[in-house]
Amino acid sequence: MGAGRSAGPIVIVGAGLAGLRAAEELRRAEYDGALILLGDEPHLPYDRPPLSKQFVRGETDDTTLRPKEFFDEQRIDLRVDAEVVGVETDAHRVRLADGSSVEYGALIIATGLHPRRIPGFPDLAGVHVLRGHADATALRADLATATSALVIGAGFIGCEVAASFRAGELPVVLVEPQPTPLASVLGEQVGALVARMHREQGVDLRCGIGVGALLSDDAGRVRGAQLSDGSEVAADLVVVGVGSRPATDWLADSGIALAEPSAGGGVLADEVGRTGTEDVWALGDVAAWLHGTGERKRVEHWTNAGEQAQVLAAALLGVAPKSTAAQVPYFWSDQYGLKIQALGTPSAGDDVKIAADDGRKFLAFYAKDGAVTGVVGAGMTGRVMRSRAQIAAGVPVAELL
Repeated sequence: MGAGRSAGPIVIVGAGLAGLRAAEELRRAEYDGALILLGDEPHLPYDRPPLSKQFVRGETDDTTLRPKEFFDEQRIDLRVDAEVVGVETDAHRVRLADGSSVEYGALIIATGLHPRRIPGFPDLAGVHVLRGHADATALRADLATATSALVIGAGFIGCEVAASFRAGELPVVLVEPQPTPLASVLGEQVGALVARMHREQGVDLRCGIGVGALLSDDAGRVRGAQLSDGSEVAADLVVVGVGSRPATDWLADSGIALAEPSAGGGVLADEVGRTGTEDVWALGDVAAWLHGTGERKRVEHWTNAGEQAQVLAAALLGVAPKSTAAQVPYFWSDQYGLKIQALGTPSAGDDVKIAADDGRKFLAFYAKDGAVTGVVGAGMTGRVMRSRAQIAAGVPVAELL
């Protein structure tokens, strides 16, 4: 047990990937006490990345991460449809929407994100966000009868949804206020290569343009949108992909410190996930961990959840982590049969060197002060993954070109 941890079960709020990985790592670290995993959805923990791809296209119905038997075998008390609405840190308990409460010895916050919506837009049939299973199910149902689609926002979700729609040959308009898709994440040079990919697949990509208003028919269903340049587009299916915000509303008045919204929000934690509140920890998309740069920031990547879970479980239990090797951040996106992969910490503000480009596949290195910070490739799996050691060492980018 971790030094000073109060008696009582470890309670994990959030049964997504981060919460599940935390439970798994606690058991791997030989924690033998009571372990409660609270999820606000009716499903077993499931994988989110396929929702915008295989699931919405109807290629799979099941993205479950672990069967029910796993939780029984590991003695993880999984409680679904258990929405947590508050926490009393002095009393060491969380409050649920049904009026009940659960006491904890240690609390792990893993509540993830909520999708952002566009303020002022009417609530029309045919307009969707995409974060959870229910969102994807509703979107798939509307996709079956759609004749044209508008996707608002060319971030990763917007790009993946547009690619999924085009796989079924649905006409798609993709609108992005920035100069290119993914410009704020990967910069305009690589964003232009992603833009080329979408246009070659028939997407009507319009950058530097926003949406002024949604248009509806007499039945209250979306029929299109008026764009900021004054043009109109027809669409009976709209997906809003304009980012997400940390799911921290339930922490109001708890005393648990949160980052300012201008800094990305989220639960403030140190380099092992420990918050400033006794016996409270946080990980995953909702957590702003302390990084080596001295900055606290959230990392919204699939692999990050597992890496943080290993570190947090060891620290909470007061045992040595299985691995102390520095991890090189990794994320990916599947679009049009290509895997877009990123290693390291590529940033829109870095110097970008295009190392390969055959008109479809590409490889780009990112550097700061001459040292490589990351690599992004599309259809270049081998070359991307071989760069891991050089990125970790921060070698001169010239050595990789």
